[in-house]
Amino acid sequence: MPTQHRAIQSRQALIRSAAETFLEKGVPAAGMVEISRRARLSKGALYFHFTSKDDLTLAVRDAALATLQEVEEAFTRSPQPLTTAVRDFTVELFGRVRTDAVLRAGLRLRPETAPGLGIYALEQRWYALFLDKAVTCGPCGPAGSHASDTEPRRTAQLLTSLVVGLLHLGSEDGTWWEEESIVGMWGLLPTAPARIAAGIPAPAQLPAAG
Repeated sequence: MPTQHRAIQSRQALIRSAAETFLEKGVPAAGMVEISRRARLSKGALYFHFTSKDDLTLAVRDAALATLQEVEEAFTRSPQPLTTAVRDFTVELFGRVRTDAVLRAGLRLRPETAPGLGIYALEQRWYALFLDKAVTCGPCGPAGSHASDTEPRRTAQLLTSLVVGLLHLGSEDGTWWEEESIVGMWGLLPTAPARIAAGIPAPAQLPAAG
Protein backbone atom coordinates (compact mmCIF):
# COMPACT_ATOMS: atom_id res chain seq x y z
CA MET A 1 0.00 0.00 0.00
CA PRO A 2 1.46 3.40 -0.97
CA THR A 3 2.68 5.50 1.95
CA GLN A 4 0.37 8.40 1.13
CA HIS A 5 -2.68 6.13 1.09
CA ARG A 6 -1.68 4.65 4.46
CA ALA A 7 -1.29 8.13 5.89
CA ILE A 8 -4.79 9.10 4.71
CA GLN A 9 -6.25 5.93 6.21
CA SER A 10 -4.45 6.54 9.50
CA ARG A 11 -5.70 10.11 9.70
CA GLN A 12 -9.28 9.02 8.99
CA ALA A 13 -9.03 6.24 11.60
CA LEU A 14 -7.85 8.74 14.20
CA ILE A 15 -10.69 11.14 13.42
CA ARG A 16 -13.24 8.30 13.74
CA SER A 17 -11.62 7.14 16.96
CA ALA A 18 -11.68 10.65 18.40
CA ALA A 19 -15.35 11.07 17.44
CA GLU A 20 -16.33 7.77 19.09
CA THR A 21 -14.38 8.67 22.22
CA PHE A 22 -15.91 12.16 22.35
CA LEU A 23 -19.39 10.62 22.11
CA GLU A 24 -18.67 8.18 24.93
CA LYS A 25 -16.77 10.43 27.34
CA GLY A 26 -17.02 14.00 26.13
CA VAL A 27 -14.13 16.04 24.77
CA PRO A 28 -12.58 17.04 28.12
CA ALA A 29 -12.31 13.43 29.36
CA ALA A 30 -11.07 11.97 26.08
CA GLY A 31 -7.38 11.10 26.24
CA MET A 32 -4.98 11.07 23.32
CA VAL A 33 -3.56 7.68 24.30
CA GLU A 34 -7.05 6.18 24.41
CA ILE A 35 -7.86 7.68 21.01
CA SER A 36 -4.70 6.23 19.45
CA ARG A 37 -5.33 2.79 20.96
CA ARG A 38 -8.91 2.75 19.72
CA ALA A 39 -7.60 3.53 16.24
CA ARG A 40 -4.96 0.74 16.62
CA LEU A 41 -2.19 3.25 16.03
CA SER A 42 0.73 4.41 18.12
CA LYS A 43 0.74 7.65 20.06
CA GLY A 44 3.58 8.76 17.78
CA ALA A 45 1.37 8.22 14.73
CA LEU A 46 -1.35 10.31 16.34
CA TYR A 47 1.01 13.21 17.00
CA PHE A 48 2.37 12.91 13.48
CA HIS A 49 -1.07 13.88 12.20
CA PHE A 50 -2.35 16.07 15.03
CA THR A 51 -0.30 18.31 17.29
CA SER A 52 -2.88 18.45 20.10
CA LYS A 53 -6.39 17.40 21.12
CA ASP A 54 -7.61 20.82 20.01
CA ASP A 55 -6.19 20.11 16.55
CA LEU A 56 -7.90 16.72 16.50
CA THR A 57 -11.20 18.23 17.70
CA LEU A 58 -11.13 20.71 14.82
CA ALA A 59 -10.44 17.83 12.43
CA VAL A 60 -13.62 16.13 13.69
CA ARG A 61 -15.45 19.43 13.17
CA ASP A 62 -14.09 19.80 9.63
CA ALA A 63 -14.98 16.21 8.69
CA ALA A 64 -18.51 16.70 10.05
CA LEU A 65 -18.85 19.95 8.11
CA ALA A 66 -17.71 18.24 4.91
CA THR A 67 -20.43 15.59 5.31
CA LEU A 68 -23.00 18.27 6.09
CA GLN A 69 -22.01 20.17 2.96
CA GLU A 70 -22.54 17.04 0.84
CA VAL A 71 -26.11 16.76 2.11
CA GLU A 72 -26.71 20.47 1.57
CA GLU A 73 -25.36 20.35 -1.99
CA ALA A 74 -27.70 17.47 -2.80
CA PHE A 75 -30.57 19.60 -1.48
CA THR A 76 -29.50 22.53 -3.65
CA ARG A 77 -29.49 20.32 -6.76
CA SER A 78 -32.86 18.73 -5.99
CA PRO A 79 -35.56 19.45 -8.62
CA GLN A 80 -38.31 18.83 -6.03
CA PRO A 81 -40.59 21.54 -4.58
CA LEU A 82 -39.19 23.24 -1.49
CA THR A 83 -41.05 21.29 1.20
CA THR A 84 -40.35 17.96 -0.51
CA ALA A 85 -36.68 18.86 -0.99
CA VAL A 86 -36.36 19.80 2.69
CA ARG A 87 -38.05 16.55 3.69
CA ASP A 88 -35.55 14.58 1.61
CA PHE A 89 -32.72 16.70 3.05
CA THR A 90 -33.91 15.91 6.58
CA VAL A 91 -34.20 12.18 5.90
CA GLU A 92 -30.69 12.09 4.42
CA LEU A 93 -29.19 14.30 7.13
CA PHE A 94 -30.49 12.31 10.08
CA GLY A 95 -29.86 9.00 8.34
CA ARG A 96 -26.21 10.02 8.23
CA VAL A 97 -26.24 11.37 11.78
CA ARG A 98 -27.49 7.99 13.02
CA THR A 99 -24.80 5.99 11.23
CA ASP A 100 -21.83 8.39 11.09
CA ALA A 101 -20.11 8.84 14.45
CA VAL A 102 -17.96 11.70 13.12
CA LEU A 103 -20.98 13.74 12.02
CA ARG A 104 -22.81 12.94 15.25
CA ALA A 105 -19.83 13.97 17.36
CA GLY A 106 -19.29 17.12 15.32
CA LEU A 107 -22.88 18.21 15.89
CA ARG A 108 -22.39 17.76 19.64
CA LEU A 109 -19.24 19.86 19.91
CA ARG A 110 -19.63 23.05 21.88
CA PRO A 111 -19.72 26.15 19.65
CA GLU A 112 -16.78 27.76 21.43
CA THR A 113 -14.73 24.58 20.94
CA ALA A 114 -15.51 24.08 17.25
CA PRO A 115 -17.29 27.06 15.66
CA GLY A 116 -19.68 26.41 12.79
CA LEU A 117 -21.75 23.49 14.06
CA GLY A 118 -23.59 25.01 17.00
CA ILE A 119 -27.38 25.16 16.93
CA TYR A 120 -27.47 28.90 16.27
CA ALA A 121 -24.99 28.56 13.38
CA LEU A 122 -27.02 25.70 11.89
CA GLU A 123 -30.25 27.71 12.21
CA GLN A 124 -28.70 30.54 10.21
CA ARG A 125 -27.13 28.14 7.72
CA TRP A 126 -30.29 26.15 7.00
CA TYR A 127 -32.58 29.16 7.00
CA ALA A 128 -30.42 30.81 4.31
CA LEU A 129 -30.30 27.54 2.34
CA PHE A 130 -34.06 26.99 2.45
CA LEU A 131 -34.89 30.64 1.77
CA ASP A 132 -32.61 30.72 -1.27
CA LYS A 133 -34.38 27.71 -2.75
CA ALA A 134 -37.80 29.14 -1.86
CA VAL A 135 -36.96 32.36 -3.70
CA THR A 136 -35.10 30.97 -6.70
CA CYS A 137 -36.87 27.65 -7.29
CA GLY A 138 -40.51 28.66 -7.34
CA PRO A 139 -42.75 25.85 -8.61
CA CYS A 140 -39.87 23.39 -9.07
CA GLY A 141 -40.44 19.82 -10.03
CA PRO A 142 -43.38 17.92 -11.44
CA ALA A 143 -45.49 18.34 -8.29
CA GLY A 144 -45.41 22.15 -8.50
CA SER A 145 -45.17 24.42 -5.46
CA HIS A 146 -47.22 24.32 -2.32
CA ALA A 147 -49.46 27.25 -1.49
CA SER A 148 -47.05 28.27 1.26
CA ASP A 149 -44.30 28.88 -1.34
CA THR A 150 -45.91 32.29 -1.90
CA GLU A 151 -44.51 33.17 1.54
CA PRO A 152 -40.84 32.20 1.07
CA ARG A 153 -39.54 33.73 4.29
CA ARG A 154 -42.22 32.21 6.50
CA THR A 155 -41.95 28.84 4.79
CA ALA A 156 -38.17 28.84 5.28
CA GLN A 157 -38.67 29.75 8.94
CA LEU A 158 -41.12 26.91 9.46
CA LEU A 159 -38.93 24.31 7.76
CA THR A 160 -35.81 25.49 9.62
CA SER A 161 -37.69 25.21 12.92
CA LEU A 162 -38.74 21.65 12.08
CA VAL A 163 -35.23 20.49 11.18
CA VAL A 164 -33.61 22.16 14.20
CA GLY A 165 -36.35 20.82 16.46
CA LEU A 166 -35.75 17.29 15.19
CA LEU A 167 -32.03 17.73 15.81
CA HIS A 168 -32.80 18.53 19.47
CA LEU A 169 -35.38 15.77 19.92
CA GLY A 170 -33.35 13.07 18.20
CA SER A 171 -30.34 13.67 20.43
CA GLU A 172 -32.43 12.26 23.29
CA ASP A 173 -34.62 9.81 21.35
CA GLY A 174 -33.31 8.49 18.04
CA THR A 175 -36.77 7.53 16.79
CA TRP A 176 -37.26 11.20 15.86
CA TRP A 177 -34.54 10.73 13.23
CA GLU A 178 -36.14 7.70 11.60
CA GLU A 179 -37.39 8.16 8.03
CA GLU A 180 -40.92 7.04 8.93
CA SER A 181 -41.19 9.71 11.63
CA ILE A 182 -39.88 12.46 9.36
CA VAL A 183 -42.10 11.54 6.42
CA GLY A 184 -45.12 11.30 8.72
CA MET A 185 -44.44 14.76 10.12
CA TRP A 186 -44.03 16.25 6.64
CA GLY A 187 -47.34 14.70 5.69
CA LEU A 188 -49.03 17.09 8.11
CA LEU A 189 -47.58 20.23 6.50
CA PRO A 190 -50.25 20.82 3.80
CA THR A 191 -52.89 21.33 6.50
CA ALA A 192 -51.98 24.91 7.42
CA PRO A 193 -48.28 25.70 6.88
CA ALA A 194 -48.74 29.45 6.40
CA ARG A 195 -50.80 29.78 9.59
CA ILE A 196 -48.20 27.84 11.59
CA ALA A 197 -45.29 29.78 10.11
CA ALA A 198 -46.84 33.16 10.82
CA GLY A 199 -45.97 32.93 14.50
CA ILE A 200 -42.34 31.85 14.07
CA PRO A 201 -39.64 34.53 14.46
CA ALA A 202 -36.83 34.72 11.93
CA PRO A 203 -33.65 32.90 13.04
CA ALA A 204 -31.83 36.23 13.49
CA GLN A 205 -34.24 36.97 16.34
CA LEU A 206 -33.60 33.69 18.14
CA PRO A 207 -31.16 33.63 21.09
CA ALA A 208 -27.93 31.69 20.73
CA ALA A 209 -27.85 28.25 22.35
CA GLY A 210 -26.18 28.18 25.74
